[in-house]
Amino acid sequence: MTERSDTLLDRFGRFLAGRLQAESSGYEPYTPSDPETLRRVLAPGDVLLIEGNLRISATIKYLTQSTWSHSALYVGDALPEPEDGSERPRLIEVNLGEGCVAVPLSKYRTYNTRICRASGLSPEDREHVVDFMLKRIGLKYDLKNIFDMLRYFFPVPMPVRWRRRAIAFGSGDPTRAICSSLIAQAYEEIRYPILPEITRAPGRASAQSSYSRSEILHIRHHSLYTPRDFDLSPFFRIVKPTLEYGFDYRSVNWAQEKQAQDAR
Repeated sequence: MTERSDTLLDRFGRFLAGRLQAESSGYEPYTPSDPETLRRVLAPGDVLLIEGNLRISATIKYLTQSTWSHSALYVGDALPEPEDGSERPRLIEVNLGEGCVAVPLSKYRTYNTRICRASGLSPEDREHVVDFMLKRIGLKYDLKNIFDMLRYFFPVPMPVRWRRRAIAFGSGDPTRAICSSLIAQAYEEIRYPILPEITRAPGRASAQSSYSRSEILHIRHHSLYTPRDFDLSPFFRIVKPTLEYGFDYRSVNWAQEKQAQDAR
């Protein structure tokens, strides 16, 4: 992401980005996210995954074979209250054509979401992750590499092993630094694993001892991370707001019971 003078390619890039950000019709969430409930449960450093219903969302879901097409980092009250009295922004995200911005929780009121929390994160590292994202607010996408965006207009079937690379393909920031990549970079700064790549120790592939069979964990480059990786990570805990403050299944009001009572 860079700051450059406006050119014809930049304007064309913004046009393509706007088309990709258009909403798809017929989207209905299963569990709409109440902003107040999310605010009570979320902790700074948490990753909020969003299903998304934009045109680009469908392609990202296909390429990653996942429900989640977008991610944002929760920063709590790190940002000041807006002077106009509007809702305080508590999420930092990266949007195609817009760059790194801060948005309120209510933006995703009508979307399916999931909270992913880094396990055992120290207060110092949590602050580092939040500060990393705060310092990148305002950075813009370099939209000159429009061919990366054009691929989203013409998605074609491809082998599973190539799909992740397709997101990071090319040299343009529009694909290589989408939402989850910047969050992964923040966690890479503190050496926190997300989905480590496992390789055999050099020269020990055929060894029989438990020591020789030990594996080395390599943190992948942040450009290869996608939203679903935080969901699949063995080091991020899934936090469900409906369970955090106690859940009594006996208190659930079932539609069938109400209909039976009304019929009496």
